Amino acid sequence: MLAVLGLCRPVLSQEVSAALLQPAAMEPAPMVSSVQPTRLPEAPSHRFWDRENSILFATNAAFSAADFVVTKDNLHGGGQELNPVTRVFSGSTAGLAVNFAGETAGVVGLSYFFHKTGHHKMERYISMLNISSSAAAVTFDLAHR
Repeated sequence: MLAVLGLCRPVLSQEVSAALLQPAAMEPAPMVSSVQPTRLPEAPSHRFWDRENSILFATNAAFSAADFVVTKDNLHGGGQELNPVTRVFSGSTAGLAVNFAGETAGVVGLSYFFHKTGHHKMERYISMLNISSSAAAVTFDLAHR
């Protein structure tokens, strides 16, 4: 205990006396002036159904349709659906069609949400991600017939 107190003594001797401070240093700090908020420049906007989105949504629908056809063919041939969400709907052709149509509608809806919130890159990336996952599923199903 004495060793700790002995080591603390040099620290306590570092105190500055208030009497040594200059009077100017003891004055209160000036009031901070208020800062006016600045608006960030808006991202370049575009129409939601522009040419690029229309092509992406059409490609998305085409790959979803191809995924539906290949999946249905594999299931009728004794295959098994690997996607656990789609597996729920794989009992009937109508259920499978509803699943892939809902997937396509969900991609368009999510893209619209990103468009409205100003995330225009994400708006396009969602479609590209679903196109690539559907293309991978079609490729896998065709390779494992």
